[in-house]
Parts: sequence; C-alpha cells; structure tokens
Amino acid sequence: MREKLKEDLKVAMKARDQAKVDALRLINAALKDKDIEARVSGGSVSDADVLAVLQKMIKSRQESLDIYAKNNRPDLAEKEKSEIDVISTYLPAQMSDAEVAAAIKATVAETGASSIKDMGKVVGALKAKYAGKMDFGKASAAVKAALGA
Repeated sequence: MREKLKEDLKVAMKARDQAKVDALRLINAALKDKDIEARVSGGSVSDADVLAVLQKMIKSRQESLDIYAKNNRPDLAEKEKSEIDVISTYLPAQMSDAEVAAAIKATVAETGASSIKDMGKVVGALKAKYAGKMDFGKASAAVKAALGA
C-alpha cells in the first residue's frame, strides 16, 4: 500500500493535481507518525494499523466537514470532502447494511454469544475478520440490538 501511495503522489504531482497531492502528503505524514509511534514501542505497523489510520483520518475530516457545513463555510467543507474522497480510495470497499447484518448474525452464532455480556467477544471477532470493511460504531449498536440489549 505504501508503494501505491508513493506512486500515486508522483503521478498527482506530475499532473499538478494539488488537492490530491495535499491529501496524499497528509496520509504519508500520518503513516510516518504511526511508524515513529511503533518504533518507540518496539513494534511494527501492520496493514490493519494502516487501515485504522486511514479510517481515523476520514472520521476526523467527516466531523470537520459537518462543522464547516453548519457554519456556512462551503470552501472549507469542499476541501474536507475532496480529502475524504482521496483517502477513501485506499480503503477496502465498505460492506452494505445487509452484509453487516449477516456478518453479525454469523459471528454471534460462531462465538456462541447469548447476552450483552458477550458483546466484546462478538465485536472483537468482527474486527478481526472485517477490519476496514465495516463501520464498527454502527456495528456495535447492531450487535447490541442482536444480543437483545
């Protein structure tokens, strides 16, 4: 993935696509921060960590986008939207609501979860299988509902 990011940055620079260049530089900076953090703790950065960084970046920009839209700042909102679009291209395709529901049902059955006390086990199994493919904020609420809370 990092090689693809470097290559895409070169292409965007040659094409003089400043919005994409800026977004790709932000991604690279965030990944370097994660590398430094991992080096200090003695670990390494996995693909799951990279996905988590990208998802965090999108969530942050989505919050900013909402704030800018509420405060009538379409120029800043558009910038955030374009960054979200660029970052999203590096994430795996998101699962539909029906696919998420089916995955939750299957995971509840696999883990033998029967009450809300088992929610952590179910969400942990979902994160292991579907990292980057589903919104775990929404998934957690759906797991809670499925377990009858």
